[in-house]
Amino acid sequence: MKKTLVSALATALVVGAASTTFAAANPFSDVPRDHWAYDAVTQLAADGVVEGYGDGTYRGDRNITRYEMAQMVAKAMAKGDMSASDRALVDRLAAEFADELNNLGVRVSNLERNADMVKWNGKLEYTYTSKRAENAGHENANDLLFRLEPSAEVNSHWHVNARLDAYHNMKSDNSTTADGEDKSGVKLKRAWAQGDYDNFTVKLGKMELVSAESYAAPGATILDREFSGAEVSFGKDVQVLLQAGRINKDEYGHAPTDRVNYQRVGLQYNGRFTAGLDYYRLGASDLDELKADKKRMNIWGVNAGYRFDKNSFLSGAYAKSSDVEKSKLKKSYQFTYEYKGADAMDKGSWGAYVSYRYLGLPNTAPTDDGAGSNEKGIEVGANYTLFQNVLLSAKYFKGKDITATSDEKRQKLFGRVEFLF
Repeated sequence: MKKTLVSALATALVVGAASTTFAAANPFSDVPRDHWAYDAVTQLAADGVVEGYGDGTYRGDRNITRYEMAQMVAKAMAKGDMSASDRALVDRLAAEFADELNNLGVRVSNLERNADMVKWNGKLEYTYTSKRAENAGHENANDLLFRLEPSAEVNSHWHVNARLDAYHNMKSDNSTTADGEDKSGVKLKRAWAQGDYDNFTVKLGKMELVSAESYAAPGATILDREFSGAEVSFGKDVQVLLQAGRINKDEYGHAPTDRVNYQRVGLQYNGRFTAGLDYYRLGASDLDELKADKKRMNIWGVNAGYRFDKNSFLSGAYAKSSDVEKSKLKKSYQFTYEYKGADAMDKGSWGAYVSYRYLGLPNTAPTDDGAGSNEKGIEVGANYTLFQNVLLSAKYFKGKDITATSDEKRQKLFGRVEFLF
């Protein structure tokens, strides 16, 4: 790399941020006053961006190393009074010479954040489901979902995140679901601010609401939706989770009004062996299955799992509510063996699981791609990365309705393809 080119680049980086006149003395014997880069070189030397060599020369016609260029970029990074355009150019050079800068002990993560303060992720998702219920017929659904998930940096600790969903029913060619729910337009599903500190995180807004056992397939037995409120978590290997807020009736079908109050306290240990304990408290004053004097439902949940190696994971979860009237609806539980798992970045990667699920009334709003509320039975599933960022997944559930007076059989077939970006 020619030093004359470097002079031009460095000039663009710092001259706009330097003093308006070039009054610095020339420290280099080989840069005459009539040289085209004289003003820039002398000012850069005065600013400490370039130093030259020990014999008092600049040697502008000599090729320089990437390490030397990184030194100049590092000094330009230290200037705090740059224009936005100059700062953007510094950021691009810092990204190009990131390895050399790291060797110099210069962190470029802050510059990378400044260069791209808002990040956009999302996906296009097609889902096919086929449900069969004995004495209730057969129901198919073809759903298309377009999702955007922006994340914007506020400062080094805080981010603002959101989720926007647009739904389309491929079968009826409109935005009405098979259950008759109108999902027309773009829906704001989540929007929250998140502060991350050492072993401490706080979230405020509308955010994910998912019970602890959801780290394993096939998902949560108690909750897998959203809530509006606040969340605080702290700890490292042993983590404490506190949540409080409200759940909209669209997320929680037991509510007589538009929303119910919600609180949760959780304790979770994560390692090769995992274990957790959670307490949930939800409003449910219009729920027939509760005892007559109960206006809320209190739920206790436990979970445990063991990872035999990087591929095999065995887990279980159990939840119970003493506020429920019928004994067979008081509990929810599942046992799962999970093998491997598809990685969106790794073409050809795959995973599979088998689970027994019993979803009684404590399953307030569970993961229901396979087994649904008030159902019990065997669920199997698999996923596969067809191409990078193209995921295929399938599930099959076969079981019975817990609430039926007789053994009413249930089946569900679930298939999905996701294009991630």
